[in-house]
Amino acid sequence: MSQHRPAGASGRAGAVPALPDLPEATVARLPEYLRALHNLAEAGDDTVSSEGLAAAAGVNSAKLRKDLSHLGSYGTRGVGYDVALLIHQIEYVLGLTHRRAVALVGVGNLGHALAGYAGFASRGFRIAALFDADPTRVGEEINGLTVRHIDDLLQTAAEERIAIGVIATPASAAQRVTDLLVAAGVTSILNFAPCVLAVPEGVDVRKVDLAIELQILSFHEHRKASLTALPGGRDEADPDLAATGTEDTAAPAPVEPAPPGRTRPTRTEVVGS
Repeated sequence: MSQHRPAGASGRAGAVPALPDLPEATVARLPEYLRALHNLAEAGDDTVSSEGLAAAAGVNSAKLRKDLSHLGSYGTRGVGYDVALLIHQIEYVLGLTHRRAVALVGVGNLGHALAGYAGFASRGFRIAALFDADPTRVGEEINGLTVRHIDDLLQTAAEERIAIGVIATPASAAQRVTDLLVAAGVTSILNFAPCVLAVPEGVDVRKVDLAIELQILSFHEHRKASLTALPGGRDEADPDLAATGTEDTAAPAPVEPAPPGRTRPTRTEVVGS
């Protein structure tokens, strides 16, 4: 669970009411519910059933009802959920009732695109500062902000009351940037660099690796191709299997004993090397 940092060097406000300790899977789905609710509100809908909201968010209704019960929201039988009230509840739990300042470090191709994305403002976030170590990029203006040198991060984080740091640097620079963000009192980091960051206890890191996502999709493509390689599937390729419904399982070959004084090595599988 993420830890709340008391007011200190960052200058942010202190104690807040305790929030429920939600399951990580529930927290991950709340933004999907919120997006669907905003779409419903824009369409003029005042209420929504659990089935309707679940369909809009792409989950099953039982899971949605369980998630929302963690917030103390159970809806009204025969009516459903009040859209405006549920938006407020989810925004409160996600800490979106006030806009959070974000520092973006690394304004290469990806960072440049993130800095110019207008959707952050409507989701409760403000890109407050841009940083880079490349002298050719320092001083550049992106979406109304001037890129500052990374050496200015500590001072700027305090001045802008930075709540979240976004890392869009090469992997070789990501740990140094992380250390600077932590030193500045930032305890929430979104990492786009393809590496694992070392952080102290109480610092939350979310990793977004687009290459990994593509590799996962590649697995699904590979699997679909393997399933459709034979037109009739496995049963057509093996008539005996289709007729009996069982595989012909031969007895395993005997294992040859190891020479005296030696042990036979065990089989090791390497996953995700």
